[in-house]
Amino acid sequence: MEFFDKIGKKASEAYKITADKTGKIAKETKLKLKMGDLKGQINDLYEEIGKKVYEKHVRKENIDIEKELEEQCTKIDMLSEEIENILKQCMDLKDKKQCRNCHKEIDKNMNFCPECGAKQEEPAKEVEVLDKLEKVDSNIEKDNNNQENLEKTTEIEINPDTENVNEDTKIEEEE
Repeated sequence: MEFFDKIGKKASEAYKITADKTGKIAKETKLKLKMGDLKGQINDLYEEIGKKVYEKHVRKENIDIEKELEEQCTKIDMLSEEIENILKQCMDLKDKKQCRNCHKEIDKNMNFCPECGAKQEEPAKEVEVLDKLEKVDSNIEKDNNNQENLEKTTEIEINPDTENVNEDTKIEEEE
């Protein structure tokens, strides 16, 4: 029986790993399709800008970029930003990051780029952040407990009541 249990566990683990990888690949594929669509939209905007500029050239008219092309340029900026976000999501799925200097794709845990040698920004580790949050929470809890104890002590000093007196105090009074 133990043999079959081990086989079942191994098969279950293999399934989970495969499902996770398949899910990541599917998500990355969807992101890349969306990125391709956005790039197509940018190319359409480039074409539209080019047509407007050429029409002005043919008519020997001056073109005012701010008035006539600002809308298309703003759309291109927004689409480019969205593409950048998609690229970051794709890299996160592959546990990669982009070199700040040469923009090559490198492993997330690398401190230096293997292509250009540039030092990489070290992201805050989740464990460190969680530890700091736990310390802050415990300090807040301690402060709250200290405040409660101080309030109780103050109350006892102001209103000494036999119910609030502990066993040690009763023993001292008897002696």
